[in-house]
Amino acid sequence: MTPEARLVERDKEMIPTLLLRAMGVLVVCALFITAYAVATDRPLEAMPVMEGDVGVVKSRAIFLDADGTTGAARVLDQNGSVIATLDPSQGGFVAGVHRVLVFEREKRGLGMEAPIRLVLFENGQLSLRDDATGWRAELIGFGAKNADTFAKLLN
Repeated sequence: MTPEARLVERDKEMIPTLLLRAMGVLVVCALFITAYAVATDRPLEAMPVMEGDVGVVKSRAIFLDADGTTGAARVLDQNGSVIATLDPSQGGFVAGVHRVLVFEREKRGLGMEAPIRLVLFENGQLSLRDDATGWRAELIGFGAKNADTFAKLLN
């Protein structure tokens, strides 16, 4: 068998023709669905609410303080009083949010002096909003347990 024939035979075994055709059909279907949605001006679904679109049930200004090495975190109200002290097993997500917030503010040359807002909307959506940078996080996207950690801070 020639080297070229061996390569052709090997290539047939690497990616089955049926799989390539199925992937092609998937791409064509995705393009068709997208083109249809654009052509019919279909409204967007499952989008996070914008403030003003839905009423606010509760809102609270908070400060996050976290230990970047252990995952322990503290949450303070706008007066500096401790709302919650979370050990590493409870505060990992809060510490992660704190790291993102520090990154976003440092990117814009801002410090951590301004609070962030924890907002509960009428539709049940729980969100973190940083008015200083425009950053926001819809907490349900990180799982119910993580959203619940922040929901407890509203009480």
